[in-house]
This record gives sequence, C-alpha cells and structure tokens, in this order.
Amino acid sequence: MDVATFLIQCLNALQYGLLLFLVASGLTLIFGIMGVINLAHGSFYMIGAYMAYALAPLAQAWGGGFFTALLLGVVLSVALGYVLEWAFFSFLYEREHLQQVLMTYGLILVFEELRSLLLGDDVHGVQPPEWLSGSIALGDVMSYPVYRLFVSAVCVAVALAMWAVMTRTRLGMRIRAGASNRDMVRAMGVNIRLLYRIVFAVGVALAALAGMIAAPVSSVYPGMGGSVLIICFVVVVIGGIGSIKGALVAALLVGLVDTFGKVLVPSVAGLSVYLLMAVMLLWKPEGLFKAG
Repeated sequence: MDVATFLIQCLNALQYGLLLFLVASGLTLIFGIMGVINLAHGSFYMIGAYMAYALAPLAQAWGGGFFTALLLGVVLSVALGYVLEWAFFSFLYEREHLQQVLMTYGLILVFEELRSLLLGDDVHGVQPPEWLSGSIALGDVMSYPVYRLFVSAVCVAVALAMWAVMTRTRLGMRIRAGASNRDMVRAMGVNIRLLYRIVFAVGVALAALAGMIAAPVSSVYPGMGGSVLIICFVVVVIGGIGSIKGALVAALLVGLVDTFGKVLVPSVAGLSVYLLMAVMLLWKPEGLFKAG
C-alpha cells in the first residue's frame, strides 16, 4: 500500500467512523440514557436517506438548495421523533426489555411497509450539490472527494455541539441527572417527561441527519437501516452504554477496523468489527467509558 492509498483509506475510515457516531450518538441517548432498546433507530437513518431523495427535488422546485432540503429534513425528523415518543415510546420506560424489543421491531415493519408503499423498492441515487462534487487536491500526493470531507465536517460540528450542550448547559446537566435518577430530577421540579421527549426527538434527528448526508455516498435502498443498526449497537456496547464520548471513540475504532479490514483482508472483513467487539468486551466488559 503506497502513501497516497494509505492516507485516502485513513480519511475514508474517519468519515465512516464519524457518520457511525452521528447515528450511534442518537442511539446512546435513547438506549443508554432513557433505557429503551430501540430497534427502530436504524429506520430513522433510512427515513433520513429517503427524505434526502424525496426533498431534494422539492427544495429545488421551491427555489431552495441542498441545505434547504437538509434543514427541512431535520425539522420533519424532530417532529416525527416528538410524535413517536408521545404515541409509543413514553409507554415503554417502565416496561421489560422484551416488550421494548417487540414494540420497536413492530415499528420497523411499519416503516418498511410505508417506505415500500410511498417510494417503492428500487435503489435510488442522490446527487450532491454541484459545489460539493468532484475532488480536491490535498498536497502533492493525493486528491479526495469534496463531499466526503463535507460529511466529516458536518459530523465534527454536530459532535462539538453535543459536547457543548451536554457539558456546558443546564439542559445537558438535567439530561445527565435524569439518566442517573429520574425520580430525584422529577422531585426537583423538572418536567422529566418533556425532557425525555426532547432527547428522543434529538436522537431521531441525529439518525435522520446521518441518513440524509450519507445518501449521496451510499445510495438509498430498502433495508439500509438494518445494517447500520447492528454496527451502531456494536459502537454503543464498545464505547459504554450511555457515554457520548465512548460512542465517538468506539465509532472511530470501528470505522478504522472496518475500512482497513476491507482493504487488507477482504475475505474476512465482515468479521473484523465483531472480533473487535469481542476483544474489547473481554478487556473492558462495561465498555470504554462510563455514562455521561
């Protein structure tokens, strides 16, 4: 492997890891902090990708552009998350995990049927805006797709925003306190139900945003939420359930192992991520970081 190929694969691993973090951070909020095993989280990623496919022509027709479609998709996904939490997930907090799994698996089936009815079962491509197309030279040894750099930049911006909210704001303090002892937070006058509803809506929006910005890279196809869900559960388990910092570190590790596994040993690349999880769990069964 020459230097240019190595550097390109490093950037690919970084971009894939950051994208995984965007999905896994929403799963961490819902699974780790609210205690709900949400198998439907991958469906929100799929919904985001299909929204990118459906909203891009509408945004252009209305005189908007790529960012108009992204903004509209985020707003719609927040509204979807708010309604779903009110209609379904608010009844799951005190239920057993088996009931949570059955309910959220049922939602997967509903979303898949709705997707098939509304948009069909074909594979669709989404074109990035013209100014994000093509490649840019990085030094004298390599060039790299501009859109992949854009995806990484968006993920880094979201990660920094989440860090600021969780560690520097009263809302973040309440979320972390609610994860540790919801009864105590409720006794202090905080509307814990509204707080969880906001957290769930943000988690849905993060997964949908990941799907929207990933659509021009990976296409839009049926069942795309299932594969990303499994990898994101791996990320959450490795990073430590409920830890945003752990999700970031684990997502970058998974991105690195998956990308270089496909390049160096493609015959066993599908096992590399799960071998990583097995090794990490033997070393630290509770995950890399504690919740918070």
